[in-house]
Amino acid sequence: MVAGLEKLNRPLLRRVYAAHAHYLSFPDSMTRAHWSIAALLITLSACAVPSPYQTPQPQTGSSPQTPAPVETHPAPPPGQVDQAPSAPPAPVREPSLGPASRSLVSQAQTQVTAGNYAVASGTIERALRIEPSNPLLWIELGKVRQAEGNFVQAENMARKALNMAGQAPKAQSAAWRLISDSYRGRGRNSEARDAEAKADQLAAS
Repeated sequence: MVAGLEKLNRPLLRRVYAAHAHYLSFPDSMTRAHWSIAALLITLSACAVPSPYQTPQPQTGSSPQTPAPVETHPAPPPGQVDQAPSAPPAPVREPSLGPASRSLVSQAQTQVTAGNYAVASGTIERALRIEPSNPLLWIELGKVRQAEGNFVQAENMARKALNMAGQAPKAQSAAWRLISDSYRGRGRNSEARDAEAKADQLAAS
């Protein structure tokens, strides 16, 4: 048994021999006790619990890479929506007379000057058959009625032209001026001044 233990752990036996060298001079019975103690020490040393596991330390000189920061943007408040810039308003187009209507209006004005109101009225009506939605022709017909002394019809023609003029300030101004003249022809001077003020305001815009 001792020979087998010497083969298994010779270095340890040497340390045990050194620690118990004084037993070597004793009788054989003590030597056997020595071998028993040595065998017990070897068994206990073989069963020694290893040191606790140590967590490996990170290598010096290398550090874990830090992830790059992510750029974030705050979300817009609920209900807030980016609005596209509004488009500029479209330019206002003033009505104009076509070549045929312009020629007929010129004839009607000459006929009014000559006192031919009925003929002038017929000439404007011919132009209205060409351009029935042109407010300038209704204003010209109102002028013929005004020259005839028919102030109520003159106002009616002017208001019809006002409705057709839309947002055209010059056409509206001409319609309000005809309304002012029709009021004044009936002696309604206060209303005539108000209508004339509107005509002047539109003409200046």
